[in-house]
Amino acid sequence: MSTETPEPNVVEPAPEKRAATATLADSDFSADTRQQTVSSALSGYVVKLRSGDLGALPAVFGLVVLIILFYGLRPETFLSKGNIANLLVQALPVTILAMGLVFVLLLGEIDLSAGVASGACAAVMGKLLVDGGQPWYVAVLAAAVTGLVIGAAIGALVAIVRIPSFVVTLALFLGLQGIALKLIGEGGTVPVHDKVVYALANKYMPVWLGWTIAVVCVLLFAAVRLLRWQRQNSKGLSNQPLALVVVQVVLVAIALLGGAYILNLNRARTPLAPFFGGIPWGVPLVAVLLIICTFVLSRTAYGRHVYAVGGNAEAARRAGINVNRIRMSVFMIGSLLAAISGIVAASRLNSVTPDAGAGNTLLYAVGAAVIGGTSLFGGKGKARDAILGGLVIAIIDNGLGLLGAKAYANYLITGGFLLLAASIDALARRRRSATGR
Repeated sequence: MSTETPEPNVVEPAPEKRAATATLADSDFSADTRQQTVSSALSGYVVKLRSGDLGALPAVFGLVVLIILFYGLRPETFLSKGNIANLLVQALPVTILAMGLVFVLLLGEIDLSAGVASGACAAVMGKLLVDGGQPWYVAVLAAAVTGLVIGAAIGALVAIVRIPSFVVTLALFLGLQGIALKLIGEGGTVPVHDKVVYALANKYMPVWLGWTIAVVCVLLFAAVRLLRWQRQNSKGLSNQPLALVVVQVVLVAIALLGGAYILNLNRARTPLAPFFGGIPWGVPLVAVLLIICTFVLSRTAYGRHVYAVGGNAEAARRAGINVNRIRMSVFMIGSLLAAISGIVAASRLNSVTPDAGAGNTLLYAVGAAVIGGTSLFGGKGKARDAILGGLVIAIIDNGLGLLGAKAYANYLITGGFLLLAASIDALARRRRSATGR
């Protein structure tokens, strides 16, 4: 009798199942990541554009068109060394104010009081400097605290009392002008002569310091991008092709080092005059604010919560996010940056008046955020949008000034750009909804 154990019957999978199994194995996430190429990344970007996710492309296109247009009309002055520095300083207050409004707009809210809040905070700083005899850091801190208090009041009324942000901020738009008028007096002016505050928009960094900061920023950006790529690649996570990362680093290096080179040229009107050049002190201030805001929105849980509430507040609430806290915080951030904007504006004008921050300041800031790519419907936008949009607004204002255009032309063109940006945003939103994005 045989004692051999019979072998179990092994059922070979059908050819179709074997093919499906092989396909599933080949479609492993890390394998897809390893196979990603520049062409596939570009194809993915084209798909995003077709689905309505335009990002900052319209703003970049608008910048290029405006630069070419005004350079063609005023080639001897528009891209001159002196005008480029003046253009950057001109864009500082609106850009900072727009950066704060990005946080508010991400929730689909609006802050109509941001402009006059910047003026009221600047008035507090000016009064402490002139009448109170306080040092600059006490006056600046008081202005920042004032901004936070204003933002907390707006946020509480919107989030807790449930008054629409349009109504609350419209009321404060009027009330804060009254506070500034009370502090300064009708027809009055508070001069700002403090050396530190004055230097923000009127003084320039030493050439060696400007070059050092530019080189350090390029090296830090390259290190962050390459280390992030290496970490994602080692863990098999989705990442960009290395070639695209290198291209990004090169473009940033060209922008930063090229800007430092132009700004560090001698802008003296005659060769015999003392050296006059350097990067304005306000430019690294905006760069620091941009880095902080970008990190907060893209690298923290708080930033993810802001996007979640802006995308769908009810879904965010059910996911455990404190929606009221997020709403209050974005208004506080917006008003804090409005205070900084007011300080820079006071530095640029060397004074504070009762109507500081009124007029077109808010409209330009909202326009800058929307033109840069932030959606009025909430849930979409980045801190860089304020930079791009602020440059568009400043270039229009600066270029038309060089052409000697009338004031009405400035209003019409700026309003047209804002309407165009809002239309693109609305159409892109419809396209994203149609494609399920």
